[in-house]
Amino acid sequence: MTLTEHARRLNYASGRRDLPAVILMTDAVRLPDPFAAVKRLPFDAALLLRHPDPGARRALADRLVPICRARDLLVIVSDDLALAEACGADGLHLPERSAARTEALAIRRIWRGLLTCAAHSPRALRRAAVIQADAVLLSPVFPTQSHPGSNAIGPLRFLAWAREARCPVYALGGMSAANSGRLSGRAIVGIAGIGGLI
Repeated sequence: MTLTEHARRLNYASGRRDLPAVILMTDAVRLPDPFAAVKRLPFDAALLLRHPDPGARRALADRLVPICRARDLLVIVSDDLALAEACGADGLHLPERSAARTEALAIRRIWRGLLTCAAHSPRALRRAAVIQADAVLLSPVFPTQSHPGSNAIGPLRFLAWAREARCPVYALGGMSAANSGRLSGRAIVGIAGIGGLI
């Protein structure tokens, strides 16, 4: 079973077909050519634009959003409400540090689209629920190239945290076709990543 197929199975079991099964994250180093990857994404996927440089992120949005629209893919912009509004994004993503700020409590009054948050702990999962996130990207499940040396949550702890979360959870970090079968349960809505999806 491919990683995408497993993501779809998780999505179906969660009962949250309104959320994408797969979220591909842009990365300046690990995904230097996101255009080819976007053209291979399945129809029930989303692209999360997360380049840290604002100028590069805006230029990427200008080029990628029309491709995503033509392929009926969702577009989520990371940590840039102005860009999300300007490009007509479907979603806004808050990194954990942004979700922890006091201003994040007001985000639901401003942003009516899909709202996702990053989380690396039960505390961050609770915070995401307080700001009424639609879903959380919980990571790193397994050791990952994006954050070498970081402690992985591990599948058992990940599943326990996901069951306690008050928002649907995406598995992120070191996900592959080989290890994704270690995750199951209604709390997991899909899989997010870079390497495993390209």
